[in-house]
Amino acid sequence: MQVPIFDTHQHLWDLRELRLPWVDSNPPLNRNFLLADYAAATAGYNIAKTLYMEVDVDPADLDKEAVSVLALCNSPSNPMGGAIIGCRPADPDFPTYTEKWSQFPEIRGMRQVLHAGAPTGFCTTPDFVNGVQLLGQLGLTFDICIKPSELAYAAALADLCPHTQFILDHCGNADITWQDTSKERAIWLSGIEDIAKRSNVACKISGIVVTAKDAAWKSVDLSPYVEKCVEAFGIDRVLFGGDWPVCTLQASLSRWIDALAEITSGWTIEDQHRIWHENGERIYGV
Repeated sequence: MQVPIFDTHQHLWDLRELRLPWVDSNPPLNRNFLLADYAAATAGYNIAKTLYMEVDVDPADLDKEAVSVLALCNSPSNPMGGAIIGCRPADPDFPTYTEKWSQFPEIRGMRQVLHAGAPTGFCTTPDFVNGVQLLGQLGLTFDICIKPSELAYAAALADLCPHTQFILDHCGNADITWQDTSKERAIWLSGIEDIAKRSNVACKISGIVVTAKDAAWKSVDLSPYVEKCVEAFGIDRVLFGGDWPVCTLQASLSRWIDALAEITSGWTIEDQHRIWHENGERIYGV
């Protein structure tokens, strides 16, 4: 594939420096994943630029994560063009934290993982909303990683924060093994159609390979979810994300790229450029 790739969801971590409690229960991920490993995983692919995505560190390590990723962004040895750092919008000290890191142009936005551990509806509580509104005021984005059953709360958050740019991660955490007639798939479909009505929300085409139940998945298993997101959001509000190394729970990054390339192979070259790099560059301001 000749189209340049902007990977808007690049995880990296060094467990000698940062604590990631969630990897303790994920043995395949409970090791270091460094820039050299990413380079090896993408060898031969046209990775023009990457965006670091926060890795759900222990809250005590949030500042340390920001410091380490800024060093990576400023290193000429890698294509990292910016970073999304971790945050806790509802915390009392969030304004101080956010204003400090917003001074660095490499920091393009923030994220708090909501699909694991956060109470239902947490993202619409007043303190959380106030924090996310502040992000918009400072020109920073917010990535939404939430359960499919809670997409309505994400839509409500977008309504409450009209000046904040949101990116919905992982196709709204769709599960590619859902039966067509399942209740869970119907809830996701309704949620995607609803949240896509918010013009300040974009959709990241990423992460869905990890829901495969075996290694025999094919691009045809992914395409209904990709196509639904493109239909709902429109071609100008969808963007590619690699989700490495989390994707390796079911697929190498190269296999995920190849699968999406196959899905998009019939698109116009202009639309391929949009999903692979142009939309991500515009939406994140990288």
